[in-house]
Amino acid sequence: MATMKQWGDRIAEEVIGGIPYRMYTERPRRVEELIPFAGRWGQRPHVIQGERALSFDQLQHAIAAKAQELRGLGVQRGDRIFLLGWNSPEWVANFWAILQAGAVPVLANAWWSADEVSAGIDMLKPALTLADAHAAAKLPAGVRTGPWAIAIPTEATPAAPSQTEYNGDESETALIIFTSGTSGQPKAVILSHRALLARLQMTLHITRKLPHQVDEAAHDVTLITGPLFHVGGMQTLLRAVIVGDTLVLPQGRYDPGQVLELIERHKVKRWNAVPTMVSRLLDHPDVPRRDVSSLKSISIGGAPVHKELMERIRQGLPSVSPRIPTGYGLTENGGQATAAAGSEDVALLGSTGRPLPCVEIRFLAHPDLPDGEILLRSPTQMSGYFGLDESPIDPDGWLHTGDLGRLDEKGNLWITGRCKDMIIRGGENIAPAAVERGLMTIPGVIEAVVFGIPHADLGEEVMAVVVVEGDLTAPDLQKQLHGKVASFAMPSRWRVQKQPLVTNQTGKVDKTAISAQARAEIAQERTRTGA
Repeated sequence: MATMKQWGDRIAEEVIGGIPYRMYTERPRRVEELIPFAGRWGQRPHVIQGERALSFDQLQHAIAAKAQELRGLGVQRGDRIFLLGWNSPEWVANFWAILQAGAVPVLANAWWSADEVSAGIDMLKPALTLADAHAAAKLPAGVRTGPWAIAIPTEATPAAPSQTEYNGDESETALIIFTSGTSGQPKAVILSHRALLARLQMTLHITRKLPHQVDEAAHDVTLITGPLFHVGGMQTLLRAVIVGDTLVLPQGRYDPGQVLELIERHKVKRWNAVPTMVSRLLDHPDVPRRDVSSLKSISIGGAPVHKELMERIRQGLPSVSPRIPTGYGLTENGGQATAAAGSEDVALLGSTGRPLPCVEIRFLAHPDLPDGEILLRSPTQMSGYFGLDESPIDPDGWLHTGDLGRLDEKGNLWITGRCKDMIIRGGENIAPAAVERGLMTIPGVIEAVVFGIPHADLGEEVMAVVVVEGDLTAPDLQKQLHGKVASFAMPSRWRVQKQPLVTNQTGKVDKTAISAQARAEIAQERTRTGA
């Protein structure tokens, strides 16, 4: 087990593979070293879903039993094990058991189609697949599977001893996780033990929750509405074992009514969400009728928190601290590079915060783009894409994110667009993110997405799809947007609606689907009218 003394806060430069990284000098080396920390929390509930609850002691027993079972099935050190299923106590225990058996969890996406599951298995060639009942129906014939169920003791017994020797190299692969982009084939991202633990140690450091700093009497209940098979959910899982959090898992797809009920029932204190989830909860008619006063913090990722949403949180969820944590990161850099506390200063709303302690940021200028591309370097970044030679990491260790941004005078990072997401209208470059940010400052605007539409003369024109409350119209929006963005960036096509924007599998606004639908409709209109 990684002792508490192995979790320091002193940072020094360390050269790895010829590249200098900022590293903690006192750090754990293997992810499976976290498992014994569960023994610190005993009978405290660790995972709750519906009427089922798994304590930390039960978790340790389930891990030990499943790890032994996996070894009995011939699982060897370094074998890849597909983990395919929805959030559940079984998912959590199987993940840890794979690590304790010395194997590598491959976090497959439970939203995949049967064809996508087959493609993933063909690429990774796992030694074994663990799948829940729903996901098992998608598996191709002939795939070798193991049992999904876990053994949970019904009575309290001493924690099962670990059978794993924690003597591996921190550069070895800890897990494989897939990118969650909305277009293109997902890539399998290889994350080492070093990458996962460096990310964890940074977040514990800045929140003063390193193992020796944790108050054993404190007990947070955290609601997870995103999938554990994404990098953010994974880090929440690792953190919970260290700090003793109880994790509440909803059942089924995101349902704001169910979320309200869970917050009230389990006295949830922390909620990890994307902005769209929070917005839709605030729209639910049961908000005034539910006791959600236990909720103190909402950690928001996936998109900036705009002034409008912050004001809605303050009014609809007054018990939540006005400092709403946000951040920025990619799966390829371990999921997080910056962190913000959501300062009450309106001027900082939309910022993703400052770099985490071991993260370096620089910018690469691109011709004709208003801001530089964000480059990141930290020990959290991936080892590479499985089965691919291509990599966005250059020989000096800098990850080219494809995002445009800038640092303000206080060191806060602002995302201003994408290198390939620019609208070029009559030779002028327009960052959709800047127009979206301007729209979100208008009272009554709930959601907004901006993209380019082909135009015969200008090349592209700007289109905005905006969700509003009240009687706001496109002319109203255009008038109030005037002065917030350049005249050439003003949308010339509008869709104003009351229904929420379409979201993807992670709960984020699906800009790709929205823009594709709009382009198809406009093309049909032009064909019909001969325009």
